[in-house]
Amino acid sequence: MLFTLLYTLFIFIFSLFATGSITYSVFHGFYGRPVKLLSAIKSAFTSFFPLVSTCLVTELIISGILLILALIFLGLFQLTQLLGFHVDYTSPYFISLCLVFVITFLFIVLYLQVKWVFAYVVVVVESSWGLEPLKRSKNLVHGLKRIAFSMLLFYGFFSGILIWVSAADWSYAAADKWKSWAFVIHIVSTSTLFMLIMLSYLAATTVFYMYSKAIHGELAGEIAEEFAREYVSLPFDDGKVPHVVSVVYG
Repeated sequence: MLFTLLYTLFIFIFSLFATGSITYSVFHGFYGRPVKLLSAIKSAFTSFFPLVSTCLVTELIISGILLILALIFLGLFQLTQLLGFHVDYTSPYFISLCLVFVITFLFIVLYLQVKWVFAYVVVVVESSWGLEPLKRSKNLVHGLKRIAFSMLLFYGFFSGILIWVSAADWSYAAADKWKSWAFVIHIVSTSTLFMLIMLSYLAATTVFYMYSKAIHGELAGEIAEEFAREYVSLPFDDGKVPHVVSVVYG
């Protein structure tokens, strides 16, 4: 149990480090800037606590929604008892009611994940934290929810398969099983595949973030500002029409 908790904490911490580093690298690579290893590592440490705060805010919101749904469920349960009805926990009606609440919660979480798809990218790129990245992501994903939903469904499907395979193997894991090379190779291979999926998802989300900014008319000004130093505007006398001359550095 302790090993599982430590392993989960290890994955959580290094996932946040990877989020900061990968997002920084993809974002700067989009503009053609050279990405240095030290800069990427520095970005991972700089973004760590803002990412933690944003993650805590999202978990608090989701936990609050779960608590509200649980209170509604318990309220209905108490109401049926006050009205004198006998509640059969094995009844298909009771099981169906539980499924309705679970499905409702899952749909709410999925809807929020679609709206917050850019939250961690915003934390790294725009240096914000807490609730602000969630609001910013909500504005950026407007009109692009289908694409965001498709991305979450695609990567979530493959991640879910890997988690299910790993969990099934862990449930039968014994202390002496770590001495088996087959078991160790299985754990390493599934962890590697999961990290590759995460890498692909973070890169795709960052590119999707840039696309969303372009759709909302925010990217043109940034590109012009980014490459402004490479161009010089020269006013000529023929008709007073400004000409743009590209300056090539040797």
